[in-house]
Amino acid sequence: MKTKLVNAFAGLSMIGILFSASSSVFAMQPIDTPEIRAAAQNAATSSEHEFVAKYYERAAAQLQAKMKEQKELLEQYENKSYLYGRQAQDLQSHTSALIRDYEKSAEASNKLAALHRQMAAQLNQNHAANTQLLKSAAGL
Repeated sequence: MKTKLVNAFAGLSMIGILFSASSSVFAMQPIDTPEIRAAAQNAATSSEHEFVAKYYERAAAQLQAKMKEQKELLEQYENKSYLYGRQAQDLQSHTSALIRDYEKSAEASNKLAALHRQMAAQLNQNHAANTQLLKSAAGL
């Protein structure tokens, strides 16, 4: 019975390690793919900038969700380190690093979203000013 319990804990710790490793692959991947980078560079209308801003906001939300998962995992590693044996400190360090990476990426995504929202607002403002000038020039 005791061996089954030890094997179960060992299995759970391996699952945790594999989950952390798979999460680190996502953390290292760039948020802006070549397609979204091209869309951001070629955005000419406010709706295109809004689309890019929404993309970055969704990416930031996903990163924050992953960060929350990692924080919960870190809490488990810290509170129940006796379950993970010698690997506990390594798991804690790795998870802390993932949390920092997710946080930096989420901040960068939010900044890019804010930038594109600002560009969209400026385009809308310029469009409104041009419309007003045309109306006044036409005598309307």
